[in-house]
Amino acid sequence: MFSKPEERKSVVDMVNSSNVISNETHITGDITAQGNIRIEGTVEGMVKSKTKVVIGESAVIQGNISSAEAEIAGKVDGEVICTDLLFLKRSAVVNGNITTQKLVVENGAVFNGKCQMNTNSLTVSKSEDKKDEPGKKQFAAG
Repeated sequence: MFSKPEERKSVVDMVNSSNVISNETHITGDITAQGNIRIEGTVEGMVKSKTKVVIGESAVIQGNISSAEAEIAGKVDGEVICTDLLFLKRSAVVNGNITTQKLVVENGAVFNGKCQMNTNSLTVSKSEDKKDEPGKKQFAAG
């Protein structure tokens, strides 16, 4: 796919790069990036990254966030979907549902919504055994 070493390096640099939306910037529209995104300003729209999204204390997001990892210290009105780790700092305010594999919440963070933890290592199954009392359900992790 990449014939020259310079082309390979530029793609790696692009994926490892950071995009910064400063404090006094207001964006209306969706943001999609291959690399990291740090937002200190206001975004009205979806924020999507293949790597990490950082929402600073002064940031306001009115829309959904989708990334592998996210660190939120500002305000988000929308759904947050992380395929790996979501970190809510103490100043975070999230009004919307969360879907993540790992969740860290600092004391003081505000979260109003439903949370779904997607892990492949833990499955819960209901089984009724004929030996048990009728109507009694067992839960097993496996």
